Amino acid sequence: MAHPILKERERDLESYEFQMGVARGRLALTMDLLTDALVLVGQHGVYCQSARQPGKPVMDVRIITQLLEGAKELTVEAMAEIKRERQERST
Repeated sequence: MAHPILKERERDLESYEFQMGVARGRLALTMDLLTDALVLVGQHGVYCQSARQPGKPVMDVRIITQLLEGAKELTVEAMAEIKRERQERST
């Protein structure tokens, strides 16, 4: 684990990997990181309002939010697929 955020969240990662296995545990931590990023971007969007569209965040904040939400959706789908494959192997 080279990235500093992974070092900070090492206990969480170990816990998730123990509970869910390595792949799903890493994806679970990814979900946490994406959720934290979405919260921060959302807070930023409150303060950085669009001049053209009052009440909406600036375009870059909206794009970042969409990208993070897409990544989170893919992560959920990957976790579900891993779970399905595991269940199929055990039956």
